[in-house]
Amino acid sequence: MPKFGELIYTQEEAPQQVISKAETHTPKIEAPDVVKKGEPFEVRVKVGPHEMKLNHSIRYVELWFYEEGRPYNPVKLATIVWEPEYTEAEGSVKIALKKSGTLYAIVYCNLHGLWEARKEIKVQE
Repeated sequence: MPKFGELIYTQEEAPQQVISKAETHTPKIEAPDVVKKGEPFEVRVKVGPHEMKLNHSIRYVELWFYEEGRPYNPVKLATIVWEPEYTEAEGSVKIALKKSGTLYAIVYCNLHGLWEARKEIKVQE
């Protein structure tokens, strides 16, 4: 039985049977590389182009943050839910960080499973 983390695909690591889906399923994270400590900034996540039909769609994205030096990681920052037929697979949230770390976006496609992207963010005083 695989560990849950082994069920999450990335553009770098996907089994041969799903590698062709990487371009349309891997989330794209838009966020600054460097931010000021405690200052809010926008994080945008997009998936696709991907159809948003009832039988095949991206249903949600979860944003997680692995904070450097924190004893228990990661921290869940947000969940954005998309309704097939009515929405597109993109959204944004504002966050404020105190320490540098890695932002993770995990999206769920009802046919092709979980897909992950990550982005390092440096925090300056």
